[in-house]
Amino acid sequence: MERLRVIFAATCICLLLPEFTLVANAQDGAATEPITPALFIFGDSLIDNGNNNYLFTAAKANYFPYGIDSGGPTGRFSNGLTVVDYGARYLGLPFIPPYFSLASFGKNILRGINYASAAAGILEETGRHYGQRTTLSGQISQFQETLTLKLPLLFQNQDELTQYLTKSVFLIDIGGNDYLNNYLQPERYDSSRLYDGEAFADLLRDTLTSQITRLYNLGVRKMVLVGSGPLGCIPAFRSKSSDNNCIDSVNNLITPFNSRLVQMTNTLSNSLPGSVFVYQNTYDLSVDMIRNPSTYGFTEATKACCGNGRDGGELTCLPLQQPCANRDQHLFWDSFHPTQAADAIIARRAYSQYATDCIPMSIYELAQL
Repeated sequence: MERLRVIFAATCICLLLPEFTLVANAQDGAATEPITPALFIFGDSLIDNGNNNYLFTAAKANYFPYGIDSGGPTGRFSNGLTVVDYGARYLGLPFIPPYFSLASFGKNILRGINYASAAAGILEETGRHYGQRTTLSGQISQFQETLTLKLPLLFQNQDELTQYLTKSVFLIDIGGNDYLNNYLQPERYDSSRLYDGEAFADLLRDTLTSQITRLYNLGVRKMVLVGSGPLGCIPAFRSKSSDNNCIDSVNNLITPFNSRLVQMTNTLSNSLPGSVFVYQNTYDLSVDMIRNPSTYGFTEATKACCGNGRDGGELTCLPLQQPCANRDQHLFWDSFHPTQAADAIIARRAYSQYATDCIPMSIYELAQL
């Protein structure tokens, strides 16, 4: 998730490294061959793997120390890999290229495309103070362009393309910014004055339902809806607490949104014939990692590894800032995003054969349908 950041253009190192420089660790239960044709990804900075590098925006992660553990900065808001990078490996797929990169042309797109954009939200206005970002509706338009102009060139006929879409997995991980960079910023946005928490969750549900229906009408059938984590527990919000505890009022806003996502997995499956929906519960796992960090191999679960989140502040990593040395023992990389060590755990609990955090089935099982 993003908040206001300090940009030092003169010192920003914009290294856009090719995707093949990234190496994933061996994973328990990872498929050795693809179990789904493709993984198409929609979301925000939690899973943006470089799209915002190509936009005029303050929401960028294309400078050191981002990517310090994966060969250099790529645009991922992480010290290394994100949850969808690990997730793709569990499904037997390569790293999924960002929409704006040169890798998203030709046969490369047959394994999927990542359309995620940092600062994006379900609502069109979310994150506008950062500058350019591709909202969820915009990301769906990008997919529609892919479907209309690129994918037909790679199939012999429409039936083959239809089967490809039917068997592919589409993941939507978005919504946190609608709180972080909209509802919880009353100085910039009117949403908190227009809606109480329940009504705002309804607005997000209704808007997301229309967006998902649009994907369905394009031929999409297997979808994953990722719930929001406990935003009140990220370093940026802990810094606002006198005792450095999670801010319950923020977490209490997120709960209705997640509840509606769970309901949507049932209602949409019934209203959209042939569709299958999975809800990925990241909230409960995140809370447990914060409360019991040692269980997951962490020694620090409240402060960030870089940015002034190391001292409880709200900034993301600053250009050329030296991050903490024990990154694999930190739950949070910067004030808003998890480390790759945390993302590896989240991915294993959702994508692997031994997943426990999805309803009604794991993403691995969804891919096999």
